[in-house]
Amino acid sequence: MDEPTLRKLLDDVRTGAVHPDDAVSRLRRLPFADLGFARVDHHRVLRQGLPEAVYGPGKTPEHCAAIVAELLAEPDGGPVLLTRADDDQADAALARNPGGVRTGRTVVWRPAPERTGRVLVITAGTADLPVAEECTATLTAYGYRPTLLADCGVAGVHRLLATVDELAAADAIVVVAGMEGALPSMVGGLTAAPVVAVPTSTGYGAAFEGVTALLGMLSSCAAGITVVGIDNGFGAACAVARMLR
Repeated sequence: MDEPTLRKLLDDVRTGAVHPDDAVSRLRRLPFADLGFARVDHHRVLRQGLPEAVYGPGKTPEHCAAIVAELLAEPDGGPVLLTRADDDQADAALARNPGGVRTGRTVVWRPAPERTGRVLVITAGTADLPVAEECTATLTAYGYRPTLLADCGVAGVHRLLATVDELAAADAIVVVAGMEGALPSMVGGLTAAPVVAVPTSTGYGAAFEGVTALLGMLSSCAAGITVVGIDNGFGAACAVARMLR
């Protein structure tokens, strides 16, 4: 339940449109629901503006399905996401909770209404697409309609420069890159929009599974770039959502 929904509920109680007992019933799920193996945080969207998401690794398919079901049981809880899901987890969650849309390893139920804000998600290479897809799926769940620009790495920087007008028009940009992680610095030098950099674990031996890209992004000479963890497309999307609220 987000803040506008809570305010409407209180107004409806005040005017008599909703009986206090019905309001109490709706509020009973706050702040969390205890499933025994998980305490599902229905209060998070009210505190943070972003609902709880279900992180798949380490959970059984049954756990994933049950947590998704509990989140969906709150009618005003906003979008529901299952992230980093394997096939068994996604299949179990979708079987118990029909209507979800799967993109790569992310499944989304009940996406938010469309919001304003032009968001670009740029990848350095095609190998970075799985992380970018996690980012775009999360942004779509939160109501944004991101544009994906793939394979714009600095090894052929003319591919990025061909989209300079789109860079200038963006309200926020996510840059997903492995190898040496140079692309966010290039993008940060071309646009005034907030830039969120996502290092990926793609690259050769000296890439150290994303550590080189991470350190390169943290050392960028383009001031003000936000850097999230390795392969964290979900976190990048959440950072953008916070910025654009």
